[in-house]
Amino acid sequence: MKKIIVPLDFSIQSENALKVAADLAKNHNAEILALHMLELNHNMISSSQNAHPEQTVFLIKLAEKRFSEFLSKEYLKGISITPIIKHYKVFSEINEVAKETDADLIVMGSNGSEGIEEVFVGSNTERVVRNADIPVLVIKNTFDNFKVDRLVFASNFNVEKLPAFKKAQKFASLLSAEMKLVYVNTPGDNFNSTEEIYKRINTFLATANSSHEVKIYNDYTVEKGILNYSSSIAADIIAIPTHGRTGLSHFFMGSIGEDVANHSPIPVVTFKI
Repeated sequence: MKKIIVPLDFSIQSENALKVAADLAKNHNAEILALHMLELNHNMISSSQNAHPEQTVFLIKLAEKRFSEFLSKEYLKGISITPIIKHYKVFSEINEVAKETDADLIVMGSNGSEGIEEVFVGSNTERVVRNADIPVLVIKNTFDNFKVDRLVFASNFNVEKLPAFKKAQKFASLLSAEMKLVYVNTPGDNFNSTEEIYKRINTFLATANSSHEVKIYNDYTVEKGILNYSSSIAADIIAIPTHGRTGLSHFFMGSIGEDVANHSPIPVVTFKI
């Protein structure tokens, strides 16, 4: 792990993410790419009509000053930090920054969203998870010393999840964490018999050349099962694949990875399939 992107909006949630990124950077001698996206109207910069250049420059300078102050925290001393300021709030642009800088991980603070807000707006975290090609670590709470002893990898163990599984294995190894695997069995149309589940799991593990055991956990929904199982074994982090669906596909089918990242009280790291 050499480069960690942390989107910052000066909120307590983004500072929680920054603290975690700082711990990871210290442990792995990594650089933090601190990214702030200004919410400027496109016309303020690109259009000569009705433009207010003095106001635009003032807003940019003000953001730069506040950004500099935000990055002068005591816990950041000794860490290599590169500030990056973008003029617009476009969440897909975070993935472009990741590609340009060859970043390894995005650490993002979140307080989640629920109810009608989630249906029509969704959280900023969901947008980042949906667009990012690299792993996204979602942080909800503050940590004085971020350490992962137990990581849960949740999956349906279809072979298409193999790349995400291998990335999660590498991530767990990097953090020196024990990796636990779980399959959530639900009632209704998605119910599978024990024989069907083990046949799929055994095929997956054989293809992955893995000796891990998989816990079969029964619950009413996959999301609840992942969260309840993780809580029952005192997991420190949940690792989960995500499709990164967009548009109508996401609206009608959703993404369990995004939902877990949005609702889990413990950290979640997503790996895009």
